[in-house]
Amino acid sequence: QVQLVESGGGLVQPGGSLRLSCAASRSIFSLNAMGWYRQAPGKERELVASITRAGNSYYADSVKGRFTISGDNAKNTLYLQMNSLKSEDTAVYTCNAATVSGVYWGQGTQVTVSS
Repeated sequence: QVQLVESGGGLVQPGGSLRLSCAASRSIFSLNAMGWYRQAPGKERELVASITRAGNSYYADSVKGRFTISGDNAKNTLYLQMNSLKSEDTAVYTCNAATVSGVYWGQGTQVTVSS
């Protein structure tokens, strides 16, 4: 099992930046993959970015060039650096981790992009 705790959400103006963190209860290098999802009101949850143990990353088209996913194994933490934020990025962001025993989710953190 792995517990995940997100932080770093908040209110930011359009064009601004935020960095989300997802602290894991064990080494992230032991996980098969980790990802960031988001869900806006009235919309389905979507995958924003993911990264595998091998370091291969994926980004949704809507965030390419603006968001960067990375991990710090020494801190057991996954990050999502979000730049040039837009109002349509407003959502609850949740991290997940895939292991041999299943998929685990954090509780989510709210990101609101508004002037």
